[in-house]
Amino acid sequence: MATNAVDETEATQATTEKAVGTTESDEAPQTEVQAAADDAQTKEESPSGVGQGAAAVVSAALGVVSLTGSWIGTVAAARQNLVGQLETAQNAGVAQQIQAVYGDAWQTTALWGGLFALIALVVGVVTLARPAFGTPGRIQAPWIKSVAWAGVALGVIGLFLAVLKYTGILLGLPSAS
Repeated sequence: MATNAVDETEATQATTEKAVGTTESDEAPQTEVQAAADDAQTKEESPSGVGQGAAAVVSAALGVVSLTGSWIGTVAAARQNLVGQLETAQNAGVAQQIQAVYGDAWQTTALWGGLFALIALVVGVVTLARPAFGTPGRIQAPWIKSVAWAGVALGVIGLFLAVLKYTGILLGLPSAS
């Protein structure tokens, strides 16, 4: 009888250990599933950086446009050329004709190039400054920084060249004498 009591006690302890072991193994995957769900929810809530990347590319593209010229600048220059031809009298001096027909069109092209350069510069700076106002600890991708810096650099160069073209320092009009 004593051996039956010992056997029953050992069987009860073994059953209890199996039940506890089963409960612990059931809880571990459930905890892992909960952690995975929390990670997925955090990933959905955090920004992916797509907007910043797009803004950096737009900044660089606008910087290139400011240097190479744009369709809008070309059309505006052609319009200004036409206006200069219509408003200039036949008996106007050569210097006045050159300024009205070519000078004003050149300055219009410079203004549009400067506008594109300024927009490229602003978009690039905002893209670089955006992480300071975003989620703390979130790091901006290196390629976004590189492209945004390229946009800022192209914007500065384009703005500088636009000012030089507008003032006549760079490729000024020929003298009429």
